[in-house]
Amino acid sequence: MDIIGGRRFVEIAGDKTHELPPLLVADATPRGRRLEKVMTMAAELVESESLIPLSTSAAQDEIDLERRRYELALQFSEQYLGLKTHWKWGDAVLEWIRQCETTFELRSDLRALLRPDIWPHAGRASFITLLHDKQIDTGGVDLHKAIGLRLAFRHLPPLGYCSDQFLIYLNNSVANSAFDTWSRMSPDPISSLPPERFEVQVVRM
Repeated sequence: MDIIGGRRFVEIAGDKTHELPPLLVADATPRGRRLEKVMTMAAELVESESLIPLSTSAAQDEIDLERRRYELALQFSEQYLGLKTHWKWGDAVLEWIRQCETTFELRSDLRALLRPDIWPHAGRASFITLLHDKQIDTGGVDLHKAIGLRLAFRHLPPLGYCSDQFLIYLNNSVANSAFDTWSRMSPDPISSLPPERFEVQVVRM
């Protein structure tokens, strides 16, 4: 076991660089009619939640109300599309981890790294740490939040199922709590995978 700073790294025999399965990430950017649908659903959310109170003031004219509705709908759309992008990444990374585990099981020189009765060993969260160490370009996606959202939602909920409170305030806390619980599921001690010994390729679809 190598110890660098405050981190422990599992020892891998030899000096070979191991190629891991590609990380396949689907494009979550809506276009055309799909983008229009998101905006329509966001506008419906604004109306159903009565987020803009009616005013008796003469200065509060209909044009101003429409502007406020549009701005709020746009804000909800952006929040939801960000949530969707994070969920897609989380789904892709969890599938990639499963493929990596299968690869490790098939390789005699890597199989023992995932066994909890071997000291030290690598847990599932070690693959997230590996992606950070490899400085994988996520386009601004927070992998902890992405994994947490995928753990919280087996399928991405439609915008119409999301409350304004969830979109604005709650989704970060829900995602972070889910990730923290998941990352602690592997028994200690857990060590990191040495990034110089693995190759990771991200394929955007």
